[in-house]
Amino acid sequence: MKALEFESSRSSSGDIALPPEVAAEIPAGQPLRVVVMWDADHDPAWRMAGRRVFEAAYVSEDEVYEQLLNDAPSR
Repeated sequence: MKALEFESSRSSSGDIALPPEVAAEIPAGQPLRVVVMWDADHDPAWRMAGRRVFEAAYVSEDEVYEQLLNDAPSR
């Protein structure tokens, strides 16, 4: 599988522009797998929602890993 990376933005109608030089690299009719990533760190509500989900998965049995880190002998 070949990969191309580029930056773009979403229009108000929901379209994502494909730069011409990127489009020229993709054969017509070729099936594509599309991954869309964006920086969500600027949204405090999104960040807090992620933290709540992460913390909800924490169980007391996980403390053993913290103990291992804290009790690790120095080398």
